[in-house]
Amino acid sequence: MARIYVETIIRAPLEEVWAATQDHRRHARWDVRFGRIDPVPGSVPAAFTYATAVLPGVEIAGHGVHSGERRQADGSATSALRFGSADPRSPIRDGSGYWRYVPVPGGVRFLTGYAYRTRWGRTGRLVDLVFGPVFGWATAWSFDRLRLWLEHGVSPESARRRALAELSARAALVTAAVAFDGRPLVVLLALGLALGVPPHRHTPAARRCRRRPSKSDPPETPARPERRRWLESRGLPGRRRGLESRGLPESRCGRESRAPHERRRGLESGGALVSRGWIGSNGPRGQREPLVTSGPAGKDAPR
Repeated sequence: MARIYVETIIRAPLEEVWAATQDHRRHARWDVRFGRIDPVPGSVPAAFTYATAVLPGVEIAGHGVHSGERRQADGSATSALRFGSADPRSPIRDGSGYWRYVPVPGGVRFLTGYAYRTRWGRTGRLVDLVFGPVFGWATAWSFDRLRLWLEHGVSPESARRRALAELSARAALVTAAVAFDGRPLVVLLALGLALGVPPHRHTPAARRCRRRPSKSDPPETPARPERRRWLESRGLPGRRRGLESRGLPESRCGRESRAPHERRRGLESGGALVSRGWIGSNGPRGQREPLVTSGPAGKDAPR
């Protein structure tokens, strides 16, 4: 599955960011990926349809459903959804994702992560080599467009006009260099200026958004919030809590408290064979016993 991640900081109250992103009318104004979004009346959970104009007069339709919302005690919020398209012209077959709202000093850390599957087989995977980066760029550009709207009052329509005007000016600079001079050095200089000069602070720019998750704070996968709610609603522990509650060592839960060679040496000193969780050095082949987590493997040792 193709995966996309985008993150930005918006200097606005969390409830204002939530309203601008959850209301389908406001969402369609700032998100360039959608031409229109229409909720399905009476649907539970809330479903919607959408359409995107890829060319003048050519629209690709799709559908989606909100798979859940969650509010945390620290004030953060998460909204998960699933989406897809039955239109054979759409490179996306189906996918899932989430929006996350994290309060930070002076504003909100607004981020998204989503994954999707392509259609058309191998051809679709090749098309996604171009479509994926463009889709990620469109997401980041839209996030910055939303930020300008909530922080500086620049409406999405005004932001689009500013972006088109700057794009035209940059293209005119390169065209003039080619038409009136033509020397490679001059053309390269004009191209460097057109690409390198940063956009106006009130013009949306995808470069202002983070495109990869921080290593210290990895994002939730699209399916994780929904699965975690399903487990908790049935009184079942999550995977990590379940392992810990059964007394398995921390290394089985993904937390290594010691280096691998130290852990191995400690087990061997207690007579525990590391591989496959065998106990003792002379156990019959094929017999499996629980791994001793501490202490020597003797007659009275816990097993």
